[in-house]
Amino acid sequence: MSVLSDVERSEIVATAHALADAARVETLKHFRSDGLSADNKETHRFDPVTVADRASEQAMRAILGARRPADAVFGEEFGATSGTSGLTWVLDPIDGTRGYLSGTPTWGVLISVADEKGPVFGLIDQPYIGERFIGGFGLAEVTGPLGRHPLRCRPARPLSEAILFSTFPEVGTDEEGAAFRRVVPKVRLTRYGMDCYGYALIAAGQIDLVIEAGLQAYDVQAPIAVIEAAGGVVTDWQGRPAPQGGRILAAANAAVHAEAMALLNP
Repeated sequence: MSVLSDVERSEIVATAHALADAARVETLKHFRSDGLSADNKETHRFDPVTVADRASEQAMRAILGARRPADAVFGEEFGATSGTSGLTWVLDPIDGTRGYLSGTPTWGVLISVADEKGPVFGLIDQPYIGERFIGGFGLAEVTGPLGRHPLRCRPARPLSEAILFSTFPEVGTDEEGAAFRRVVPKVRLTRYGMDCYGYALIAAGQIDLVIEAGLQAYDVQAPIAVIEAAGGVVTDWQGRPAPQGGRILAAANAAVHAEAMALLNP
């Protein structure tokens, strides 16, 4: 596709903020509310979806239909709609629905814009805390209770000093879990259950690594854009681009990325 003009980039950024604002309203209507329930999307494990997931995505799609009708849309809850512009909005209306159901403030809304190569702009929003992380088009910043600050990943330091996050202790298959457990004893600290907030913390310079498996495009495209804009690295476990998800290795810098990847692939 052709290079986007400054005006087009500004419109994309403004639209992304409008989507996130709408998703905040819809998700906070139900968060920590009495009687919130979930449907299970799978039969072999608990993969919940709530009324808030659906309302959040519907609100964002309505805005895109009005402001960006030529763009394609791919969302977790309502699938793909085609477009003619060469751009695709990739939406996860609540990343971390299990956390949302549990009342923890680590879920988020993921919004990204991709061309044929992958994400060019991304946004991670945590409505309850009021934090918003953006990256792309020369921007890398967070706004929230502490004001507005640039995003900058941590500089290189030994793996033995690193902090590692993953959403699930089991990570994925038995083979993937075994690979992950080769990394765990080599880092200083491992924490679980952070969903998309872990990726935001890499961009914010708070942690060093996120290692996960079994992810979808809507899980990773916004984090990829935000982390790369902050100076970090996001690939699959073999070091290849991973805009469609799968096995994800997100790192604050190339050095810690290389150390972790060597352990994942002995």
